Amino acid sequence: MAVKNQSFIKKLGYAINGFIYAVKAEHNMRRHLAAAVIALAVFAWRQPSALWWALIVLCIALVWAAELINSAVEGLIDHLHPEIHPQIGHIKDMLAAMVLVFSLAAVVVGVLGLYSTL
Repeated sequence: MAVKNQSFIKKLGYAINGFIYAVKAEHNMRRHLAAAVIALAVFAWRQPSALWWALIVLCIALVWAAELINSAVEGLIDHLHPEIHPQIGHIKDMLAAMVLVFSLAAVVVGVLGLYSTL
């Protein structure tokens, strides 16, 4: 049966399994998860406005999504082309840069959100 014809619950299960696999298999995903828990705990302590909560949750989701894309594409590349190749190295570097950009933006949003509570 094609995935598109399966129930929402079944597709949701696949997505949850993918997230759990990424957390178990990828060190950086665990780091991002830990950073998210810390950020949410600090925000709960400082209690910024709802807008800052929305922004930090969006940033966390974007970082996680970027890391999932990075891990998935790198895994696919390694499977399809296990040999070292300069162009593949550049692609992996760009994927890592994507995660870095989102992570730095999340840090800036987090700091500004905390600054707003002073």
